[in-house]
Amino acid sequence: MKEDAKNNAPAEPTRSELEILQILWQHGPSTVRFVNDHLNGEKRAVQYTSTLKIMQIMTDKGMLARDESSMKHVYRPVLEEKSTKGLLLDRFLETTFNGSATTLLLQLLGNKKTSKNELDEIKALLNKIDPDKL
Repeated sequence: MKEDAKNNAPAEPTRSELEILQILWQHGPSTVRFVNDHLNGEKRAVQYTSTLKIMQIMTDKGMLARDESSMKHVYRPVLEEKSTKGLLLDRFLETTFNGSATTLLLQLLGNKKTSKNELDEIKALLNKIDPDKL
């Protein structure tokens, strides 16, 4: 991840930038038109010029790369999905739950009706965790 010049911390995507990254992670390299159409269809009404500007800023920040070899520029994410989501989750956990994964999990399971299948998946994951590696 490109570092922020002010404090040498990795650049953290804004909400709008994260929406764009989600589309690119899911669909792969895409044009601004494709991304804008998905934002309008899935999220909210967004002007094409706004999407273009955000994607240009993301390119300047090092979050996206632009292929200019054809008439339609194609953008691809430079940030890896797993590491970006991990960074965002770590920061959220620290700022909201004082770093306690237990408190986060209890809050999450208490706020939402969790299906039996989801609970079974969580149990299976917990059973796979090797306590010696924590």
